[in-house]
Amino acid sequence: MASALHNLSDYDINSVPDATGMKVGIVVSEWNDKITGALLEGAFNTLTKHGVREEDIIVKTVPGSFELIYGSARFLNAGEVDAVIAIGCVIRGDTPHFDYICQGVTQGLADLNLQGKMPVIYGLLTCNTLEQAQERCGGMLGNKGDECAVTAIKMVRGWE
Repeated sequence: MASALHNLSDYDINSVPDATGMKVGIVVSEWNDKITGALLEGAFNTLTKHGVREEDIIVKTVPGSFELIYGSARFLNAGEVDAVIAIGCVIRGDTPHFDYICQGVTQGLADLNLQGKMPVIYGLLTCNTLEQAQERCGGMLGNKGDECAVTAIKMVRGWE
């Protein structure tokens, strides 16, 4: 387990470029909203901490994780942001639905990245249990939202 060896909120603050002037779109799934809400909060707070103005963070919700692809594509096509962060959480159940959703979202977001218009940051938690998700949205393993925000800043500023 890679996350068990690394706190998702730990990073060298000096390694993050200034994000002043950046605009970021965040697409967040309503499904598992206690988890995705905490991830959104982590991403939002980290972006503002590094210079993104609150009014330059555009948050859109979608019903479920599969819809993150469409929401991210809408941001890409509008061209109004510098990066997109896709936030969702899928928790394994008793059917293969988990596998289909996780594979579909992963492939869909990867395909959007290949378009090269702007970075689409993968913030989908794919957990076996609710407890694993809670550990990754502000629990003992930190907040994946923080990590996504830092990644967005580095991807935008690193290619300027």
